[in-house]
Amino acid sequence: MTFEWFVSLRYLRAKRKQKFISLISIISVLGVAVGVMALIVVLSVYTGFTEGLRDQIIGINAHVLVQRFSGSISRPSAVMKEIESVPGVAAATPLIYGQALISSGSSSTGVSLRGVDPATAGRVISIEQKMKGGGFQDLRSTDGLPAVILGVELARQLRVANGGKVRLISPNGPLSPMGILPRVLTCRVAGLFETGMFEYDSTMAFINLDTARTLTGLSHGVHGIEVRVQDIDAADRVAVTIGRRLGREYSVRDWMQINKNLFAALKLEKVGIFIALDLIILVAALNIISALVMVVMEKKRDIAILKSMGATSKSIIRIFFYQGMIIGIVGTVLGVLSGLGLCALLQHYPIIELPRNVYPMSTMPIKVVPLDVAVIAVSAVFITLIATLYPSWQASRVRPAEALSYE
Repeated sequence: MTFEWFVSLRYLRAKRKQKFISLISIISVLGVAVGVMALIVVLSVYTGFTEGLRDQIIGINAHVLVQRFSGSISRPSAVMKEIESVPGVAAATPLIYGQALISSGSSSTGVSLRGVDPATAGRVISIEQKMKGGGFQDLRSTDGLPAVILGVELARQLRVANGGKVRLISPNGPLSPMGILPRVLTCRVAGLFETGMFEYDSTMAFINLDTARTLTGLSHGVHGIEVRVQDIDAADRVAVTIGRRLGREYSVRDWMQINKNLFAALKLEKVGIFIALDLIILVAALNIISALVMVVMEKKRDIAILKSMGATSKSIIRIFFYQGMIIGIVGTVLGVLSGLGLCALLQHYPIIELPRNVYPMSTMPIKVVPLDVAVIAVSAVFITLIATLYPSWQASRVRPAEALSYE
């Protein structure tokens, strides 16, 4: 151990006349620890919420959506075969979308229709995991009536249950002297799904491709092809490869492009939270400055004696720099351990419950990202080290003759 480390450790130990300075040092350590702990917990909750929201959105939508600029895709089977040959693609399914009015005996509302292939849709979107009854296979009509799968909130608005009947009214009908005649279909409710997101559960319905063609007036082909990739984080790269394979007449968008405004806003909010909570560590750094300044004032005679014995100004700077560094590192380590411990506790025990009609998950989501923890720890140590520079520089300027003139 060098004498700089030895003196720094000695100065950190409280003596009878220095208990107040030691108390400020302890407060500084606790301030850094609380700031680091708050940052880890809040960012873990925010990351968990963002990923939970992403999973909810992607659970009902595909990772990649392929459409044609000039209209519908006339040969979906050939295009799907081409897409599935791209490395990284797990599955593909055709899609027809449209708008309609849905009504029951007691209520009516607008609905977003999605025509899917019951044989392949389950391999691309995970809506069947959220079914409250029925499944995509039930979209195949067995009693002469077209089948429809509704969101639970939409079914609640219409006051229908599984097995009930609803009427779908589409404006895409044939022309007549009186104008456009609506297309009307009576359908049987073959299932209910609940994603946890009110926007989807109250406005979306699934039908098969034949029913969708009847309502939309599409004679053949599909509106788009939904694609599931093997690695969700590589969806953008797979989308680029699909676009190159299909050519310029196709529009290929991944889930990040489709929801870029939402996730860009969430990312910006995360950065803002990080900066705001870093102010807690900054307050602790100011405590470190005040503690070291008071130590310098208290130890002027000791500094003068050390300089008289041959200690250089750089050695004096190191003494107080090491002292502040110890405070910062100890506070950071305590903060990281307490933050990770609290996150583990919240993950294991769902203490905080969230209302399902407000949030897309029922318990507080926690997702600890090692990179976030590393950035928090490094930033905390960096701030505390910056705080030690001024007191250390002040200590190195003490002149032995002036400090010892009245001793």
